[in-house]
Amino acid sequence: TLADWVGKSTALLEPLANAIGRHVQGGQAIFADDTPVKMLAPGTGKTATARMWVYGRDERPWGGDAPPAAWYQFSPDRKGQHPKDHLKNYAGWMHADGYAGFEDIYRSGTIREVACMAHIRRKFVDVHKAQGSAIADEAIKRIAGLYAVEKMARGSPPDDRKAARQVEAKPIFDEIETWLDAQLPNISGKSPLAGAIRYALTRMKRLRPYLDHGFLELDNNTAERAMRSIALGRKNYLFVGSQAGGKAAAIAYTLIETAKLNGIDPHQWLANTLARLPDYKITKVDDLLPWNAG
Repeated sequence: TLADWVGKSTALLEPLANAIGRHVQGGQAIFADDTPVKMLAPGTGKTATARMWVYGRDERPWGGDAPPAAWYQFSPDRKGQHPKDHLKNYAGWMHADGYAGFEDIYRSGTIREVACMAHIRRKFVDVHKAQGSAIADEAIKRIAGLYAVEKMARGSPPDDRKAARQVEAKPIFDEIETWLDAQLPNISGKSPLAGAIRYALTRMKRLRPYLDHGFLELDNNTAERAMRSIALGRKNYLFVGSQAGGKAAAIAYTLIETAKLNGIDPHQWLANTLARLPDYKITKVDDLLPWNAG
């Protein structure tokens, strides 16, 4: 497969993946997510649960000129130190879920959090599917109003997006918070619905910055889309053989998925790039990135 081919050329291609990582971290805002992958545990004949992380940059929703990119990193576990190490050179906003391991990153103030409405909505969808809750259904409908504003403003410059959100989205956002808070006294505190409401109220406080910054998004779907290839890969290769194998997989995903994001055929680009790499100085590797290699 293409991923296997890339894996055999890891040493040559790692500087290219690192360059994509620097490009991702050059943005005002990034998108972060992680997912479990199985890794063979030496000497046991069993697998352990490792993680694949992704950090994405995509400024197309607000008309930015920077090419989209996805940078993957592998770790043998889910300790919060890993994203802290990955993003040690980053300063800006980060769209993410509520993973507790990110908290230490936010404390420094260098990286600022933007929560995800898709995660909030998903909790209410789950409750509605399980219980047919009218309150959950109403929450979903109100959240749809926020997405309608985003659809209208998509592709507009940041200042225009901010203006639309202040006029159209902020009243909806404020009303959702007030309405959800009013529902809690009327339902069992131990119910899944109450849990969904408490989660929503906590996360919406951390999502509110999107209303004031047109280069931020309502959700973290950019990162979640970047994880689909991992989910597909898990069904095919089942596990990585070692930490070195996980690192090679992360490099492969970085190169292949970034090429796809830019509408470039990964196989053709990588074949051309591998032919040119031996003649390139490490300081010139950016010239070989998908959007520069035409």
